[in-house]
Amino acid sequence: MRRLTRTVLMGSVAAAAAFALAGCGSGFGGNSNGGGNSSGSGGLTSSKDPLTVLIGSSGDAETAAVTSAVADWSSSSGTKATVIPASNLDQQLAQGFAAKKPADVFYLSTGSLPGYAANGSLLAYGSKLPSSLTSDFYPSLVKNFTYDGKLYCAPKDFSTLQLIVNTDDWQAAGLTDADYPKTWDQLSADAKKLTSGSTTGLVVSGQYERLGAFMVEAGGNLTNADSTKVTANSQANVDALTYAQGLLKDGSMKFAADVGAGWGGEAFGKNLGAMTIEGNWISGAMSSDYPSVHYKVVPLPAGPKGMGTLQFTNCWGIAADSPNQKAALALVEKLTSKDDQLAFAKAFGVMPSIQSAASEWKQEFPQYAPFLDASDYAQGTPTLKGVANVITDLDGKIAQLKTTDPKTILDSAQSNLQALLK
Repeated sequence: MRRLTRTVLMGSVAAAAAFALAGCGSGFGGNSNGGGNSSGSGGLTSSKDPLTVLIGSSGDAETAAVTSAVADWSSSSGTKATVIPASNLDQQLAQGFAAKKPADVFYLSTGSLPGYAANGSLLAYGSKLPSSLTSDFYPSLVKNFTYDGKLYCAPKDFSTLQLIVNTDDWQAAGLTDADYPKTWDQLSADAKKLTSGSTTGLVVSGQYERLGAFMVEAGGNLTNADSTKVTANSQANVDALTYAQGLLKDGSMKFAADVGAGWGGEAFGKNLGAMTIEGNWISGAMSSDYPSVHYKVVPLPAGPKGMGTLQFTNCWGIAADSPNQKAALALVEKLTSKDDQLAFAKAFGVMPSIQSAASEWKQEFPQYAPFLDASDYAQGTPTLKGVANVITDLDGKIAQLKTTDPKTILDSAQSNLQALLK
């Protein structure tokens, strides 16, 4: 489901991924494109082989939209292509690489990129995309998928975190539009006012992929912008988790698991929380599962260092072992076009990865504009080989934040992340 594919959940299949990465480290060619047996135009493999497209779908709407777009391209290009919705994307991708029979094109997360890029599993095709397209991608997304100085793959869409507010609860608490929080102190005050009965003011998933927004607002994150320096136990991050711990201790914030919900969106939809921190994928869940809930998306309040949030994205990966890289590249160009990205946005709620689609997206979805506005200041998660396991461990510790010293949690993450740089 989308709420899972937009987080760093790939650590849940770390064992399978580790097997695959170990098993395919030397089985690919070493040309400048990132591998593969080159033939055809521009050093890309070319054949009459059909393409397989492996996706991590959020549901029927996404599967149908991607299948339709691929079918349109297939019809016009004459190359057969099949879309495969994965039941477990990370596991199936890892198994394909291990067997040296990967999908030709696939969804690829920022956390999975470094490992597969380092062992030659991926085609680094960024330099072969039209400059008009690469310059249109949001710069932060390009950075997310650049490894060892190469843009490996085209960002397919992205999401940011913002504050989701139940407007009925808001009004019942005597709050107005003027009370939407602009600072941490105001968020604390609002959360207390909204806590009543079985409804907690703020309910979020207990993980870095949500509380990391506070870290960015405090001027921190787990690493610096290009993931070359670990900053997990910085004072900014300590301050961020200390703030969150205060909300947990006074009862104005709870983690979703502690109220019997699988994620913040479920808690919000069931009115176990009057506010939550989630990405734009929540729109699909609200319309399908909780259509009677009235809500508004507002920017997360600024922290000590200003506005901040986390950004999540996937790209269209192409296998270095694909016998038809030329067709795969042509398909990716089609899927990242403005028309296709806006069609995907209408079908299943994603935000286009290209800046030229921003105004049309906002016109279509004005109620979700804060998500896209955050592209100016959102930060991505670290792009280090092995980071998925570290974040999974960090998430487990953050789940115990209410009773655990924040610096102890962050010192552990610092040590684990530092080991990845050696």
